[in-house]
Amino acid sequence: MESNNLITRWANLVDISNPLPEYPRPQFKREKWLCLNGKWKYFISKKNEHVEKFSNIKFNGEIIVPFPIESYLSRVQQSLKPNQKLWYYRKFKVPDNWNFDKENNRIFLNIGAADWKAMVWINNKFIGEHLGGYSSFSFDITDALKLEEENEILISCWDPSNKGNQERGKQSLNPWGIFYTAVSGIWRTVWIEPISKTYIGKFKIRTDVDNSIIFLDLYIRNNLVDKNLKISVEIPQIKFSTNQFIEKIENKTENLDIYKFQIKIDSPHLWSFSDPYLYDIKFKLELNDVVIDNVDSYFGMRKISLKKDQKGIPRIALNNEIIFLYGPLDQGYWPDGLYTAPTDDALKFDIEIAKRIGFNCIRKHVKIEPERWYYYCDKLGMLVLQDMPNGGRITGGALSGILFKGKILIGVGRNKKSVQKNYYNELLAMINFLYNHPSIIMWIPFNEGWGQFQTENVVKFIENLDSTRLINNASGWIDYGVGHIHDIHSYPEPKIPPLEKERALICGEFGGLGLEVEKHTWKKNRKWSYRKYESLLELEKKYMESIEKLKNLKELGLAGAIYTQLTDVEGEVNGLLTYDREIIKINENILNQVHKKII
Repeated sequence: MESNNLITRWANLVDISNPLPEYPRPQFKREKWLCLNGKWKYFISKKNEHVEKFSNIKFNGEIIVPFPIESYLSRVQQSLKPNQKLWYYRKFKVPDNWNFDKENNRIFLNIGAADWKAMVWINNKFIGEHLGGYSSFSFDITDALKLEEENEILISCWDPSNKGNQERGKQSLNPWGIFYTAVSGIWRTVWIEPISKTYIGKFKIRTDVDNSIIFLDLYIRNNLVDKNLKISVEIPQIKFSTNQFIEKIENKTENLDIYKFQIKIDSPHLWSFSDPYLYDIKFKLELNDVVIDNVDSYFGMRKISLKKDQKGIPRIALNNEIIFLYGPLDQGYWPDGLYTAPTDDALKFDIEIAKRIGFNCIRKHVKIEPERWYYYCDKLGMLVLQDMPNGGRITGGALSGILFKGKILIGVGRNKKSVQKNYYNELLAMINFLYNHPSIIMWIPFNEGWGQFQTENVVKFIENLDSTRLINNASGWIDYGVGHIHDIHSYPEPKIPPLEKERALICGEFGGLGLEVEKHTWKKNRKWSYRKYESLLELEKKYMESIEKLKNLKELGLAGAIYTQLTDVEGEVNGLLTYDREIIKINENILNQVHKKII
């Protein structure tokens, strides 16, 4: 299949029989696993159609998982309509070297993300369903498996895209301007993993830099309910007593035990964007001196807070040192994979190039990336301002009627309790998914009033979940005076909100300076930017003027700014890089030098 648009240099490196083969959960790593990415059969049915038996299926062809069906790399490149359902099918065999037995072990199917409603069957047995386009999910499939034979797996996905009420970011069935091609179905890695009947479910780490302590919650799914269970926590870089757990909480309803540890780390090596030091940490379960579960992970010791400068103006501080945040808006789209980067190196590249040209942060815009993206931010030292993907329409008095060339910017609202409940569920899933990554320093629940509702309640909800990060109640437009940040948007020139006594000030979007580069531009859509220029020199001049204004605003009290944007995206040509990541529109060394003057 030939793309009628751009592809990146990484597209030709994709192994379609085993794409994205890297372990998808670097912060919760087990040794044994089987990647199910690659060639699956697929077919498209009506939304309400049900498959009674696998043998009755008539397939449309092959699709490459985990690339969304709309993408070039899926080898299908077809839009999924809201009245349609996408089905995936393949066979797999449990590896013989797992030496698996059902009495003492379980096998889980893990799906990194599937947009939006996913249902799973194994060997004609229904396993479960999941709602949410951005969260990973797992099912225990042990009882449905055949250990000596091939197993059949069937997954269905239904996605209303921008015709529904769910969180969807910038996806649109009719891309235009700042809205892009909708993605449907599986778009992150699929894999199976064997674990013990009693196993480590998850962990949460909170670091207290001021007192050199880490607080660790280890969640154990204790299906054996055996008192001889031994739990070990090891941090190879330091020595400490493994018996420092201070509390055990039993949840008999869920058969779950939470072990709370408090670990003192003398003279800790702190994590920062200039020195992203990470501690390794290992968790081990033993039963009668036999290891039954083993998980490798890491953490970084860092503190993000507000701190007043000598003039009494609230600023953002990393490890108690005032910093100025400057980075790009990053949509996380790819011309060949859409929501899914073609390779792991491609995923890493955007962070590397942002670092090379002198940014210290990235605002991840209305999308949640695969966990490996945040792993590279942790490793490379890139601060992340994380948006909640939006749904709903623009809200807030007169703003609810805003049109753009005759079109309401976002579809339906948040008046239904079921829609609000879904938002809270997906917000909770995002924070739980990303909680342990030191690179993430800020949660942004709303962007420009898109689907904004109950802002004060949403901020309280986040505060109860995570007291270790800053909360930006709304990036742009409708500020409710809560959280840690007052954020305005200003195009093309940056501006500063009015000074406040307790909240820091950010210009959450500015710039949008556009330049179309021949042979490196998306062909389908009309080209769009906030301001368009005809030459590299014009673009560079205007960008440098904006940097000079930022310097002045920083002196007046601005704590950070986000430039729109890192790359071109489809019809948008206001990226510092072209959509295929081949051309940096302003010289890399010049960008690095000018950025150092404001960070």
